[in-house]
Amino acid sequence: GFVIASDECYSEIYFSGEPPLGSLEAATKLGRDFERLVAFTSLSKRSNVPGMRSGFVAGDAAILKQFLLYRTYHGSAMGPVVQQASIAAWSDEAHVVANRDKYRAKFAQVTPLLASVLPVALPDAGFYLWADVSQLLPRIGDVSGNARQEGDDVAFALALLAQYNVAVLPGSLLAREAHGVNPGAGRIRLALVAELDECLEAAQRIVAFIRSH
Repeated sequence: GFVIASDECYSEIYFSGEPPLGSLEAATKLGRDFERLVAFTSLSKRSNVPGMRSGFVAGDAAILKQFLLYRTYHGSAMGPVVQQASIAAWSDEAHVVANRDKYRAKFAQVTPLLASVLPVALPDAGFYLWADVSQLLPRIGDVSGNARQEGDDVAFALALLAQYNVAVLPGSLLAREAHGVNPGAGRIRLALVAELDECLEAAQRIVAFIRSH
């Protein structure tokens, strides 16, 4: 059999008027139970507190029974301070709305700037831009001066960091090759998690880097 383990940590960072359906909500609307379905979420993205390691899992009771046994022996207890902070964060929606508005403002200013040199567009949700660099540069030398293949996302990231001090994540490192294809190859991931001014500065440097080549 199989289990659907739905990672919904980003579910509250969206830009349309309606929040996306969660997996458990979708199952309910379809008139199905939660058999072989569990959903994971946390405060890390919703409240910008990844260091708290606070979240929950819900869904198939049979799976959760086994998960609880695993968690008992392999997890760590949450301290009282973190518990109280978690209660406060889960109980408040105002900061979640404010957080979402900040991301919306960053995307509104950063996306058009990058779109002048990269094929990027506002995502439906999340705080990443997923840019295609496969056709951008004929050849890029990495920091050691070695020539890379056209559209090499690792070489792009290394050169950008070395020349303009901006760190992005090569897409090929987020996936693995299957049947001769790496779905992340030729792309870079840009995270808009810093404050607006810093994101704009990074975007301007990326534009300058691309135009310099």
